[in-house]
Amino acid sequence: MDVMPQQDPESRRPPEPSPEDPYVLPAEGATAVPPPPPTLRTTLRRAAFGAVAAGVLLAGALVAVDDGEGDGPKEPGPVERAEAATTAGSPASLSDLTALIGDRQKWVESHPKDAPSLATLGTAYVEWARRSADTAYYARAEQALKRSLEAQPGERGNGEAWVGLAALANARHDFLAAKRWGETVKKQQPKAWSVYPVLIDAYTGLGDRKAATAATEKFGELRTGVPALARTADLYRGHGWREDALATAREAADRATQPAEKAEALHRLGELAWERGEPEEAVAQFDAALRTDAGHHASLAGKARALVALERTDEALAAYQRALEKLPRPQYALELGELYESLGLDGDARTQYAKLRGMVAAAKKDGVDESLVLARFEADHGDPAAAVELLRAQWRGQHRSAAVADALGWALHRAGKTEEGLEYARRAADTGVRNASYAYHLGVIQRELADYGPARRNLEQAVRTNPAFSPLAAPLAQEALDALGEPPPGGPGDMQPPPPPPAPEPKPSKKPEQAKKPEAPALVPSRTAPVKSPPPSASKEAGEAKKPDEAEAGSAAPAATGT
Repeated sequence: MDVMPQQDPESRRPPEPSPEDPYVLPAEGATAVPPPPPTLRTTLRRAAFGAVAAGVLLAGALVAVDDGEGDGPKEPGPVERAEAATTAGSPASLSDLTALIGDRQKWVESHPKDAPSLATLGTAYVEWARRSADTAYYARAEQALKRSLEAQPGERGNGEAWVGLAALANARHDFLAAKRWGETVKKQQPKAWSVYPVLIDAYTGLGDRKAATAATEKFGELRTGVPALARTADLYRGHGWREDALATAREAADRATQPAEKAEALHRLGELAWERGEPEEAVAQFDAALRTDAGHHASLAGKARALVALERTDEALAAYQRALEKLPRPQYALELGELYESLGLDGDARTQYAKLRGMVAAAKKDGVDESLVLARFEADHGDPAAAVELLRAQWRGQHRSAAVADALGWALHRAGKTEEGLEYARRAADTGVRNASYAYHLGVIQRELADYGPARRNLEQAVRTNPAFSPLAAPLAQEALDALGEPPPGGPGDMQPPPPPPAPEPKPSKKPEQAKKPEAPALVPSRTAPVKSPPPSASKEAGEAKKPDEAEAGSAAPAATGT
């Protein structure tokens, strides 16, 4: 049975020499002229040197024959490198991963009951499918892992096959199944470090931040080094602890040694820079990741995103197209379609959206649930009601991450259920993650509900966090913020403390005949004059606070409800 990858990610042949290579001599110029014939003296010197060199080589050969233990350490091959990366919990390069798959395939053909080899093969298929976006390999992974468990059940020590099934479930976005497989392994082998990365992914997908934090901490105790640093950086990022995430991610990049591991660490730095609104830094990190490992295609998409922010549109389009060619993920098709739409290229946008639907349908046939990205597309470019149904199903299935909460809140708003959407949008923002899109969605929902002060704060946070977070949504965020206007000085009128009561004034002594006369009305203002009343402008603003139509035009209404 042929289960090798259908495409070799990197050619095994050495590259052809390029004329621009500084170590390749040019075909024309001084070196193209044949050298003059050697003189007699030069010939004799060369002969003498050759005799000495031959003697040295012969002596070395005799020593090598007499003592077979003089060889240096053998350079590890691609299979050994892939196995070492897997053992360390680090990603392997695509070429090494391909070699490992081929090696295990040949072995299990003649050893069909070798459970560990079948588990390794199945897990390698999962990683290949994830890194290449070829979802057809998930079925092959499931077959290999089931064969491994048939040869040796998990209860009899085949925990790695269970870990492989957990990784497969995560890749298919079935986080409940991944949690069940992972917790089964953890219960039997609590010190097996390999189960904790899949548990972290499962808990994160389910929105169980407490369990994800505990699993990350346990993983760091059992497996120190770059993998633990990478997971810790992701944890900090999810909590919104930006400085801690950056410091930990930099340490992981500094300590990474293998190309694939280094590229992953550099890609993480690029993502963090992008989220901070620093596209130049993001492009530099993504370029460094691609130079380190040309097969890290996710960095192509990250670079394209940052190039859009820098208004280098032609380069961004080319990068997106290459990324989709190498790594056809629905999310990248959505991003490219929105870029086309922002440029007024509606035909190209529709083409990308059609490709997105095709990718989602193909993934569904292979057991992969891409409801989240499809719902995001439907909410903004298709049927918001359909997006709500997709995301409600995710929520019922306990997929309650910040990403799902944000998408459901926005879809409800777009479907005309803004009040219900507010609950989910707040939940996404309350995780603390610094995501400009989350802040934008929450701000727009609050503005629709006439909650102008919080709306202004969240819209300001969106444009401050990343002014170019989306080619379509970022300009809308700025427009919404401009429509709200600036809050008036001194704070909202309805939040100002009431004026203190006037202090009683001592009454002047009066003659008996004047004591019976009532006070003239004109004396009342003189008694209250020391009390400073609000300025007329503030009173006017407070009186008009409940007019949302005027607030939309930047009047005093937004200011009257808080900043």
